[in-house]
Amino acid sequence: MTHKFGIITLLLVLVGITFFSSCRKDDFSSNPNATLSFSTDTLLFDTVFTTMSSTTKRIKVYNRTSDNLIISSIRLQNGNNSQFRINVDGVSGNEHSNVEIRANDSIYVFLEVTIDPNSVLSPFVVEEQLQFNTNGNKQKVHLMAWGQNAHYFTPKRYVNGLPPYSCLDGDCSSSQPPVNATWANDKPYVIVGYLVIDSLDKLTIEQGVRVHLHNNSGLWVYKDGNLVVNGTPNDPVTFQGTRLEYTWQDISGQWDRIWINEGSTDNVINHAIIKNAFIGIQAEPLPFNPNAPTSSNKLRLNGCQINNSAAVGLLATNYQVTDTNSIFTRAGQSSVFLRGGGNYRFYHSTIANYWDQSARETPALFMQNYYQDAIGTVQVRDIDSAVFVNCIVDGNNDVELETDALSPGVIHFKFDHAIIKSTNSLSGGVFSGIIQNPGTAVFNNVAIDDYRLWSSSPAVNAGKVTGVTFDILGNPRVGTPDLGAYEN
Repeated sequence: MTHKFGIITLLLVLVGITFFSSCRKDDFSSNPNATLSFSTDTLLFDTVFTTMSSTTKRIKVYNRTSDNLIISSIRLQNGNNSQFRINVDGVSGNEHSNVEIRANDSIYVFLEVTIDPNSVLSPFVVEEQLQFNTNGNKQKVHLMAWGQNAHYFTPKRYVNGLPPYSCLDGDCSSSQPPVNATWANDKPYVIVGYLVIDSLDKLTIEQGVRVHLHNNSGLWVYKDGNLVVNGTPNDPVTFQGTRLEYTWQDISGQWDRIWINEGSTDNVINHAIIKNAFIGIQAEPLPFNPNAPTSSNKLRLNGCQINNSAAVGLLATNYQVTDTNSIFTRAGQSSVFLRGGGNYRFYHSTIANYWDQSARETPALFMQNYYQDAIGTVQVRDIDSAVFVNCIVDGNNDVELETDALSPGVIHFKFDHAIIKSTNSLSGGVFSGIIQNPGTAVFNNVAIDDYRLWSSSPAVNAGKVTGVTFDILGNPRVGTPDLGAYEN
């Protein structure tokens, strides 16, 4: 009897345990629509690192449903290769499985990041995703950390219809007096979102400064703002993305653009390298005012290099632009696109589009007398003047110069001593001193973006004497000058 009773008792205990386990398992919802909430969707590690450092932050994960949930996995996208580390409720490791979170409860995830700020090969902005999988429902929190010692500008304002932006004054406050800021070449400047040079603000960038712009970021010279870039032939100012790895050096579209509206005075960019943008420079009156007259101020470029733009190198709408000795090269559409009004002067400019990342249907230089305003209405504006003296228009398409004028509008243009690649007729009074489709190479090596003139280039000694006495490198132009930005 005693032995039998013991067996029955053991069976009852086992049944109870099984029943309890089943109840406990069934206590957690398997609803595929169950989602988590987070204290933030983007976690910023915005400390400026000056030494080998680590900082710790946390996010709170909420289960706002009335059911208990099991988070199948919490992991860093890059796993053990990530520069971030996580700790979930006291347990460290870059991946966690079957994490319980009760109904209307929450858990903490602690995060650390360690980056060598002195590694010039590491990106300025290190990004990662913290991934959650709950019943097959995948969610993520974006992680960002600053990776080098630099001046950082991060968004302060979020306005519907505009990109996130910050301002030179730091607060974007209308009560602040106009800012007159100078960026010295002490350490790089990193822009996340748009940095606005607001009305009557002025930004001067000294020679040698490196400006790095994050994905979709840009520099916005707002109405009555002023930008002066003081690069030199030996020490240019550089605008590029935040990724510094070798594999990213020729990736186009890493940042958005330099956007210039009406100014309180001329905006001047001397010897700047602007590369890997979506649009290098976009100059126009505020597009929100479709009836705006041509800007009374000018954008003056001197010795600039705008290269590898995903769309357009220089896009000017109803503006006034004067360029001397600049190079406008690879772009997914046009290297230079002038549209809808304005006055333009190009002296010794090299416009050469050897884009090789996709098919390109637009010419290196394109001019049209219309554009679409911010609400989609086509605005027709005659281009009052577009003059090209001692220039080169070249590329890997058969036709690298085109105009498109909506009737009865016109485009007033003139080419005076130039190399032009085109199968179209280049006759008439608007063309003089033209070398069309030369049979010999013009440049040293376009495959490596070397747009210096080949020793036997037809551009050598093919120009006319103007007031331009030096080339892009500061070399004197003596006697009969060469075409393009370089003097051979």
